[in-house]
Formats: sequence, structure tokens, C-alpha cells
Amino acid sequence: MHKPIYLNLSAFYFFYFAYLGAFAPFFALYLNSVGMSAVEIGVLMALPQLSRILAPHLWGWLADRSGRRLNIVRASGAAGTVVFLGVFAGESFVLLFSVLFAMTFLWSAALPLVEATTLSHLGDETARYGRIRVWGSVGFIAAVIAVGYLLDATSPRAVLWVVGGLMLSMLLLSWTLTEAPAVPHPSDDLPVWHIVRKPEVVAVVVASALMAAAHGPYYTFYTIHLVDHGYSKSLAGWLWALGVICEIGIFVWMSRLYRAFTLRRILIASTLLTALRFVVIGWGAESVVLLLAAQTLHAASFGAFHAAAIGVIHKLFRGRHQARGQAIYGSLAYGLGGAIGGLASGYAWAGLGAGWTFTLSGCCALLAAGVLWRGLRGT
Repeated sequence: MHKPIYLNLSAFYFFYFAYLGAFAPFFALYLNSVGMSAVEIGVLMALPQLSRILAPHLWGWLADRSGRRLNIVRASGAAGTVVFLGVFAGESFVLLFSVLFAMTFLWSAALPLVEATTLSHLGDETARYGRIRVWGSVGFIAAVIAVGYLLDATSPRAVLWVVGGLMLSMLLLSWTLTEAPAVPHPSDDLPVWHIVRKPEVVAVVVASALMAAAHGPYYTFYTIHLVDHGYSKSLAGWLWALGVICEIGIFVWMSRLYRAFTLRRILIASTLLTALRFVVIGWGAESVVLLLAAQTLHAASFGAFHAAAIGVIHKLFRGRHQARGQAIYGSLAYGLGGAIGGLASGYAWAGLGAGWTFTLSGCCALLAAGVLWRGLRGT
């Protein structure tokens, strides 16, 4: 990969995940400040995942048909940025639901198509993926720390301006990216569902959906959980950042993990550590030490699991099926699984409280371990 392409892709990941670092941990605080109930917050914060159930299929199909992945990213991103301005028009549930659903539907094209572009540029050097993706983690850290301090000094409404600015930044950066040359593959003439039906694909997608569902309460209520226990927003930002710092370590060391362990072992170990992490978060929030320990496990629950799952999907979806493979994986795993986790988290939080809600997250991770144990034998 040429250095300018490497730098431009790294910069895009930085701002894309900085946008997520501002939105995921802190937008719920804004919703809470304007009087939304726990159920309403759960519904609104699940919309990014809900829109990813169908939208990536449309974007992936268009990309594979046209061969112009980045033009789709630019056009949909521009429309999504304009739509987001609607959040400044009011605070009603219906308005915010409409704006957030449209915005996330449009921006859902970006990540799977840029992931496919990155992996296409890398070719057989997929172990180098972590060194590019790590800049997304750096962007997330920068955002959660900065926004945490910003919200301590101002009002939760400031998060709207930050999210909008970061969205505009990644839109501008999308114009610096270049398409990767198409590499023919023997599977090009086969329908994509020929690949989707493979037991390894089914196992990874189902397990990833369960892991995304397990993270639903974390992405929706973790900051509120901390604030309810008397912690400041800036400390919440640092705890979010700690998790991503540990994730960075995994991305940097991922090529060595690939050589030392099979993808199956990496994925199963990640799910088991995820179950432990969420039980600790749910019942140990009174202890800063336990919270710190739990956040280090983000290296497994997201970092190692995501990189290994992407590796399996890239190995199985080749040639002209790469964009749709990433789209199918993203929509069924993170879209469907994340939407179920986000929606259920609002009802569980209101009815069961934090401890049992995060315990259910741990149970989802254990189910994922069982699916991978059975479905990835020999991988």
C-alpha cells in the first residue's frame, strides 16, 4: 500500500470513530437532559444499529454493481450531514427519531465500504489492517476525553455541535480516498448467498450479533450509569478512553496474535472475557478499581473480537463480493444485533436496573462463545 493511501485511510478512520466517540457515550446524556425516558433513550440510541439492518445491503449492492464504492460514501455522507441539522430544530421524540434514523441510514454506507476499500488495498497483507484501524481508536479516545471535559464545562447540548463538526470532517476526508483496483476471483460468478450459507459465515454472523446485543446497554447507558453513581462526565470520558487505549494495544499486536492463535481461539476467548467484563460493570460500579479493570477488557470485547471477525469475513468473501460481504456482516451482526441490544436495554434498564441489565449482556456473550465453539471447528 502506498503511503498517501495509508495516511488518508488512517485519517478517515480517525474522524469516523471520533464522531462515534462523541455520539455513542454522550448523546444519551443530551436526550436525558431534554426529558426523554429510559425507553425513549433506548429506542433513539438503537437507531444507528436499526438502520444498519437494511441500509448496508443497499449500499453494498450499489457498490458491487457500480464498482464506485467511494462515490457512494461521498453522496450518502453529504446527504446524512445535511439531515443531521434537523436536531437543532426541536427536541420532540418524533423529530429526533426521524432525523437520527435518516442520518444513520445515510451514513451507514461509510464504514463497510471503506472497510472493503481498505482490505482491497491491503490485498493479502490483512495483518496490517490493525495498524490503519488503530487510528480510529485514537480518534475515539480524543473525542471521549475532550467531549467529557466540554460537557462538564457547558451543557449537554454542546454535543450536537461536536457531532455535526466531526461529521463534516469525515465527509471532507472521504474525497481524499482512492478506489482500490478490482481483483478477479473464481467466486465472482457465484451468487453471494452461496457464501453466506457456509457454516463458518453463519457462526461468525450469529456470534457477532450476540456480541453487538451484549454491548447494547454499554453503548446506551454506560455514561448514565457512571453519572448516577456520582462520577463526573470527564471521568466517564477517561473510562471510555481507557477501554479504547487497550483496544489500540490489541490492534498493534494483532499480527502477532494471528501467528500465535487461530481465529477461532481469539474469538472464543474474547466472548468469555466480554461476559466477565459486563458482570463487573453491572455490579461493581461503586469501585473505581473494578471499573478500571473492566475497561481493560474492551481490548477483548471489541478489539480482538472485531479484528478476528473481520479477518474471517475477508477470507470468505473475495473478489466482487467483498463490499456486499462487509455489508451483510455489518447489517446482520452489528445492525440487527445492535438494534435488539439497544432496544432491549431501555426496557431492561427501566424494569430490572443496571446490575441485571449488564448480567443479561454477559449471558449474550456466553451464548456467542457456544455458537463459535460449534460453528468454527477447524477454523
